[in-house]
Amino acid sequence: MKGFVISEIEIGQKASITQEITEGNILIFAGATGDLNPVHINEDFAEKTKFKTRIAHGMLSVSLIAAVLGRKLPGEGSVYVSQDVKFKAPVFIGDIITAEVKVIAKDIERNRITLNTTCMNQSGQIVIEGQAVSMPIKQ
Repeated sequence: MKGFVISEIEIGQKASITQEITEGNILIFAGATGDLNPVHINEDFAEKTKFKTRIAHGMLSVSLIAAVLGRKLPGEGSVYVSQDVKFKAPVFIGDIITAEVKVIAKDIERNRITLNTTCMNQSGQIVIEGQAVSMPIKQ
């Protein structure tokens, strides 16, 4: 893996990763962030919600977008500048989430790229959508 410099990045270029969301992921995320909301970690509580079971933290799925930006596009050495997010559907334990980014704009002078960002479950349902700005490594 390597990071791209802005001159190597093309409008329309895409990258993605896919990961199963496990109970372990949720518990580690809860411990790391301190977000111990019972809808994520307490099955008895979650059964009484509209979801009928525990759901993953929304930001856990967003962190998969961060992994794409930091590992694939623009890749190593890049800096995640901003992210707008819309949570469209819940993510459950056992869901297979694909996070994808697609370059939609380049600002060569400021060394920034804008990307559409989505997370989709194994059924093709979009669970997160938004836009990110990232700063590729310098030339």
